[in-house]
Amino acid sequence: MFQSIAVRKAQGSQFIPDLRAAQPGGFRGKPVIAAQACATDCHACAEVCPSSAIALNASTADAVAIDLGRCVMCGDCAPVCPSQKLSFNNDVKLCATTRAGLVVTAARPNLDPVAVSAELKKRFGRSLKLRSVSAGGCNGCEMEVNAWSNVNFDIGRYGIDLVASPRHADGIVLTGVINRNMMNALQICWDAIPEPKLVIAVGACAISGGVFADSDALNREFLDKFPPSLYVPGCPAHPLTFISGIMDVLGIAS
Repeated sequence: MFQSIAVRKAQGSQFIPDLRAAQPGGFRGKPVIAAQACATDCHACAEVCPSSAIALNASTADAVAIDLGRCVMCGDCAPVCPSQKLSFNNDVKLCATTRAGLVVTAARPNLDPVAVSAELKKRFGRSLKLRSVSAGGCNGCEMEVNAWSNVNFDIGRYGIDLVASPRHADGIVLTGVINRNMMNALQICWDAIPEPKLVIAVGACAISGGVFADSDALNREFLDKFPPSLYVPGCPAHPLTFISGIMDVLGIAS
């Protein structure tokens, strides 16, 4: 008993009372692209990027664009930039409701705020049950998905729960690259979920294929047929990124 009391005293309260206001220390989140010009004929950031998330176009005002749907937040681009144009902050609010909305430039430093979906709010605003499907994931995003329900984040307080069966679910939380071995299993899970239903893509691998995007082992036709209602970037995606995004799209107050 005394040991438990000592541990509690040392750790303090791990419960996060206001998830919208929480900013994790040391977290590498949103990329920041400064306004200064790039060095002449420099492609260092794009060459070092492992997931081809950086696009360069010197002929436009936005010479550098970073696709958060592909970015794995490794941070390798920042130290190789001779102009010190790239950096990262600890902003966890990275979600978007469209694939194109995940692109950051100097002129567009902030992602568009996730708008409340009146339809999703009406159907799932008070209760949302999700089935987690790892379609070829490394277990990084999957561990973060498991953390949604722990004592720190406790998404159950908002009526959002992970369920064991697709028959009990309102939608899929998709992680992983969607390799060919998981293609049929993912489709079977989707078919078992009653209408209406939604897809939430969590992590760079689910959104774009990440560092494996060009692999022949992938088959991502599922997302062509069923576009996600919410994109949650990261590698892995931080629980606060998902929570801020899902609360916004469902219109859930703090």
